[in-house]
Amino acid sequence: MNAPSSHPGGYDFAERPFLVFWEITRACALACRHCRAEAQSRRDPDELNPAESLRLIEQLAELQPPMLILTGGDPLMRRDALDLVRQATAAGLHVGLSPSATPRLLNADFTEIKDAGVERISLSLDGATRETHDAFRGVVGTFDRTIEALHRAHAVGLSVQINTTLTRGNVAEYEAFKALMFELKPAMWSVFLLVPTGRAGAQDLPDPQDIERIFEDMASLVGKAPFAVKTTEGHHFRRVLMQKMGASGRARPGLRSPMGIRDGRGVMFISHTGVVSPSGFLPFDCGNVRESHPAEIYRHHPLFVSLRDSDALGGKCGRCEFRTLCGGSRARAYGVTGDPFAEDPACGYQPRGLQPIPLSMA
Repeated sequence: MNAPSSHPGGYDFAERPFLVFWEITRACALACRHCRAEAQSRRDPDELNPAESLRLIEQLAELQPPMLILTGGDPLMRRDALDLVRQATAAGLHVGLSPSATPRLLNADFTEIKDAGVERISLSLDGATRETHDAFRGVVGTFDRTIEALHRAHAVGLSVQINTTLTRGNVAEYEAFKALMFELKPAMWSVFLLVPTGRAGAQDLPDPQDIERIFEDMASLVGKAPFAVKTTEGHHFRRVLMQKMGASGRARPGLRSPMGIRDGRGVMFISHTGVVSPSGFLPFDCGNVRESHPAEIYRHHPLFVSLRDSDALGGKCGRCEFRTLCGGSRARAYGVTGDPFAEDPACGYQPRGLQPIPLSMA
């Protein structure tokens, strides 16, 4: 039996994704150590062209996801990136932008970025110091450019999200990361729990005990820090919130996305060549927007349908009472075991074997 696909606020995971990530190019000037896209210095000649891109925007406008994020690579490597933002905004879509901290970004006009319709930009800080971040990103000066970009965005009233990839190599910097967030005051701090794909390997995953400790501390920030807190591919943060805070932990921790969202279940990824996947970290080819409407792929492709069924999960994720609210990272399960329905290896929780907590209680 399928788990409930709707959110108590009326959101139906089976009908449309909540978040659409569109990798408008794979080109990027950086060489990040754990790059999902294994980005290249030059644009792929097979990228969706302007006409195909406009057609996709029109199709996404029909689908009406609450948020479209233009990502890469570095989306600003496409000269028409802001034209795509304008077209998407004119079509009624809410657009976020995930640029790389390169000289190209600092040469951009942040007022133009905002006026084009970008509602939030996301910047990455994967080391809490200049030395550790630049080593992670593979290019000297990236830390300073990230800080400068944040200040320029704040100066024009553009909302900023800071993304931090948590790995075995930087978990010891967590307290320094947290202090930096209090200093920088982004609108959102999103802690991404590493997925072994692209240039990242399973050996780079933090220990589950370290993750649990960090998530417990992050839960104490909810509603108290001057920024919202969320995780990406760290879905068991929701379980920690509920365990730590009881009924109040069911309130949204500053997130705009509903409880229960995960790869393929409220999330859809479109590659630079139009390939549709359940997420950028779960690289299955479920069809191409050049040939099929993205709504058709999301609603009816067997993998998407199965990923929306919390009762299809295996291992302890399938037995967990929090599976409808969490469900674990399907991308990390696949990256480590080759099975997207296996248990999430980053979660140390041992289920009590109870009936699942329904979304209506979230």
